[in-house]
Amino acid sequence: MKIEIWSDFVCPFCYIGKRRLELALEQFPHKDQVQIEYKSFELDPHAPTHSEQGIYEALAAKYGSTVEQMKQMNKGLIQQAAELGLSFEFEGMKPTNTFDAHRLSKYAKTIGKDKEITEKLLSAYFTKSKNVGDIDTLVEVALEAGIEREKALEVLSNKTSYEQEVRNDQSLAKQYGIQGVPFFLLNQKYAISGAQSPETFAGALQKVWDEEHQKPMFQDLTVSDQDVCIDDGCIVPQNTEK
Repeated sequence: MKIEIWSDFVCPFCYIGKRRLELALEQFPHKDQVQIEYKSFELDPHAPTHSEQGIYEALAAKYGSTVEQMKQMNKGLIQQAAELGLSFEFEGMKPTNTFDAHRLSKYAKTIGKDKEITEKLLSAYFTKSKNVGDIDTLVEVALEAGIEREKALEVLSNKTSYEQEVRNDQSLAKQYGIQGVPFFLLNQKYAISGAQSPETFAGALQKVWDEEHQKPMFQDLTVSDQDVCIDDGCIVPQNTEK
C-alpha cells in the first residue's frame, strides 16, 4: 500500500495530520507493508525567507484581524497538538519561505532520509520556532536527520538543485486539484483531506488493504463433487447399475 502526502513545513495541520496517521499506523497489523512518500506543497511561494513580523502579526495582517484575536483562535490548534504530544511554540515563530526546505527534503529522499528530514523540519519550526527557510538552520536540521553537512550545504547553495523534483510535486497537485494541505492519497485511489482523526485514517487503511486482498465471494450451488478435473486427474461418475 502506498500513501502519498502533500504537505508544507509551516502548516500546523500537516504536523498534526502526520501524527494522527502515525497513530493509526501503529495499530494497523500490516504497517510494515505501507509505503509513505512525502510530496512538496508551498502554501506561500512568495513568502520572504526572513521576516520582521512574528507569526501572530503576520496572520493578523493577512486576515484583517488583531494579534490578540489570532492568539485566541490558535488556542484550539495548540490544544490539538498537545493531545498528540506536540508543543507548538507560536510566540517565537516567524513566517518564512519553504522552497529550500523542500529541495533539501527531495535530496534526503535519494538517500533514504526523507522521513527523518520531514519530522525534523516540522519539529524545528513548530516546537523550536526555528526559521526553516534559513540556510544555516536547514544545514543544522539536516545534521540532526543524519545528512552530511557538506552535502546539505552543496544542495542548498545551488538554487536549481532538486528544484524540478519540487515543481513536479506541485504540478501533480494542480492536476489532482489539491488546493490545501495536508492531503493524503492512498494507492492513487482514495483521498483524505486535512488532519483527520486517527480513526478515520485507520478505517481508510483497512478499506484499502481489504480491497487489495479481496477474494471472490460467491454462493456454491454444486450438488456433487464429481464431473470435475483437478490436479490429480478427473473424477468420473461411478456406474452403479448392475
